[in-house]
Amino acid sequence: MPSSAPRVRDVLRRFWPYAAPRRWWMVAGLVLAAVSPALASVEIWLFKVVVDDVLIPRDFGLFPVVAATYVGLTVVQALCDGADRLLSTWLSQRFVVDVRTALLDHLQRLPLDFLHRSRLGDVMSRVTGDVSAVEAFLVSGSSGAVSSLLQLVFFSVALVVLQPVLALVALVVAPLFWGTSRFFARRLKDISRERQRRSGRLSTSLEQTLSTLPLVQAYDQGEREVARYAAEAEGKYRTEMAAARLRSFYVPTLDLIELLGALVVIGTGAWLLAEDELTVGGLLAFLTFLTRLYDPVRGLGSAVTSAFTASAGAERVIELLDEPTLPPDRPGAVVLDDRNGDLDFDDVSFTYPGADGPAVRGVSFSARPGDVVAIVGASGAGKSTLAGLLMRSLDPDAGVVRMGGRDLRDLQRASVRRHVAVVLQETLLVDGSVLDNIAFGRPTATRAEVEQAAREADAHDFIEAMPEGYDTPVGERGRRLSGGQAQRVAIARALLRDAPILLLDEPTTGLDALSARRVTEPLHRLMKGRTTVVVSHALAHVRSATLILVMDRGEVVERGTHEELLARDGHYAALWRTHAPRREPVGVA
Repeated sequence: MPSSAPRVRDVLRRFWPYAAPRRWWMVAGLVLAAVSPALASVEIWLFKVVVDDVLIPRDFGLFPVVAATYVGLTVVQALCDGADRLLSTWLSQRFVVDVRTALLDHLQRLPLDFLHRSRLGDVMSRVTGDVSAVEAFLVSGSSGAVSSLLQLVFFSVALVVLQPVLALVALVVAPLFWGTSRFFARRLKDISRERQRRSGRLSTSLEQTLSTLPLVQAYDQGEREVARYAAEAEGKYRTEMAAARLRSFYVPTLDLIELLGALVVIGTGAWLLAEDELTVGGLLAFLTFLTRLYDPVRGLGSAVTSAFTASAGAERVIELLDEPTLPPDRPGAVVLDDRNGDLDFDDVSFTYPGADGPAVRGVSFSARPGDVVAIVGASGAGKSTLAGLLMRSLDPDAGVVRMGGRDLRDLQRASVRRHVAVVLQETLLVDGSVLDNIAFGRPTATRAEVEQAAREADAHDFIEAMPEGYDTPVGERGRRLSGGQAQRVAIARALLRDAPILLLDEPTTGLDALSARRVTEPLHRLMKGRTTVVVSHALAHVRSATLILVMDRGEVVERGTHEELLARDGHYAALWRTHAPRREPVGVA
């Protein structure tokens, strides 16, 4: 984390591009904001006219004109205020939508290891609460600050016109207001940063507890989870109370300054009235202007506080935006149209940023349609890195990955991924219907095509038996389906995608023996005629692969078929002797 929040000009520089497309509407909003204090100044001046020219001389003749003017000004001000509110809301909400959309787009282009090392609740807090804090300063806050500044100018001019000496006395209080606001705002800065950080941690704690609720209940750890959440909530509570304590001194201090200023003005005004230097209407109008003057001074002080809160939120949003994205497509990258399924790794090496050594080193193999390449090894051997290179979630530091004879770096990433269907260890389903999930990889598919894919995946019967058939919601993360059912839906999704290359990442891990057998035949149908890469540490699942690569510390230490590797009596044979007694169900290869 950065040691300090970004400065206000840094916030403006990073986030102004999201507001800039509507800058002329912002100018229109500022014009509307200027109308209100101008009309308010005229209304207060009319109050002076009513007192001095109607009430005191008891002359009713001027009243109808003044009353009609009041009504006209009120109608115009109401229309302008309404338009200003609508425009301000539109500008602020468009800004929030644009920034959040840009953040989500950025997150989509981050390497998957970012989410592995990040807390989901904290990321969500940044996308929601922190973006709102930036908006409150940059759009709503800037409009409010300009409106306060215009009110300050209009009302100050009016005070000087009414009575210059009294205006000088009254305006002495304004710097006290400003200085007090600045004093407290500086102390709110650190509290605001801590509050934003605590909000993220609180969201993370809640998300983690809810997402692991079955585990928590199974192990009867509810009290511990509640205590952990309560500790985070207490931390958030302490920061909120610290901010409240500071504000509890801040607001009364401003009220006291305002009262003292008003008393000084009333005393001076009474003396000027006695000296015939000021009329009764002028004094009443002056006091009204003075009361209105303190509000914009408060507003400018609030803008300073908002700026510090925004800088705290912006720090966390900028941290997300500065996360390095996936390698971009090269200039001139082309679309891969060849569907022959040829796949080649040629002396491929890759090192993660900041790592001590390469995750994979000098890996080479070739696969053609009908081939099954199994990549096995212990955790951390480099299996997942090879899968990431195949999906172009990573680009090699050395060597070449080819698809259809073309270097993946010369191809558009989207077209590479269209040529690969994936079945993952963790069956990821979206919160929609069964139909939505099967069609996820090919949204243009017809219902008949979806049902045919489900039949091939041995999923049609259980789907039809569900309350709403293919329109049955699967629940968040597919929780309404069993593990085997969810995996068959994932296989149907891959079948419907009909890609020439298939990546299976531990496809039966976590399933019971019966469920594993139920998905084996659909997986074989899925693999037929395709180039298949199986990532697994369960050796019983890869016995019939045409090529097995044994990985250790990023290198291929052995290669061959199951029988060849057993006969060699090396790493694979040692791993097999460890796994064979378990007699795991026959798997995908």
